Amino acid sequence: MGRTSDRARNRTDLGAVIAAERRELADLLDGLGTDQWDEPSLCTGWRVREVAAHMSTGFRYSTAATLTELAKARGSLDRMTDRVARRDAATHPAARLAAFLRDNAHHPWKPPVGGLAAALGHDVVHGLDITVALGIDRRVPEDRVRVLLGEVRPRSLRFFGADIDGVRLCADDLDWSFGSGTPVYGAAQDLLLVAFGRKLPVGRLRGGASGRFTVS
Repeated sequence: MGRTSDRARNRTDLGAVIAAERRELADLLDGLGTDQWDEPSLCTGWRVREVAAHMSTGFRYSTAATLTELAKARGSLDRMTDRVARRDAATHPAARLAAFLRDNAHHPWKPPVGGLAAALGHDVVHGLDITVALGIDRRVPEDRVRVLLGEVRPRSLRFFGADIDGVRLCADDLDWSFGSGTPVYGAAQDLLLVAFGRKLPVGRLRGGASGRFTVS
């Protein structure tokens, strides 16, 4: 009984954290200038507009609609994701893309693997894809970052294409590190981006191997 109650409480707490993140990101998107929506993000090939459209795909497409889109993409999840993000970015105005996040703050969507922590990671990392690329100094609340750092595993690194072989990621603002080898230092949320396969702008990471994870 006690364990069941704890799990339910944890789900409720994490759901509230996810809702807060979505509302904050919606407010941030509402504050962007017209030109900023067309700036490149950290997601290769996507502007801010495509990232914002992608973030709400899980709220707007039913399972049946998603499977239909996947079939159109000949079974390629990457191809489907890219096509849908580009189409929806062109279809919906910026204000509506922001509203999708706010209106669905408590939506129960989560990725097929990873549960609510993965849903939080989806929101936080794509939010950083936007803010870091635009040079906006948004600090993700520490409790959210800690949840996601606690989910970093060799399997998750492989899934996101993050190669940290021979490198130890060392946060300089939290007591956290991962991996072994040459240390790479940076803010915890920047190292989280590395763990999700992103390359960061110059100057955000330090250490002999930091160039591996920096936009050239």
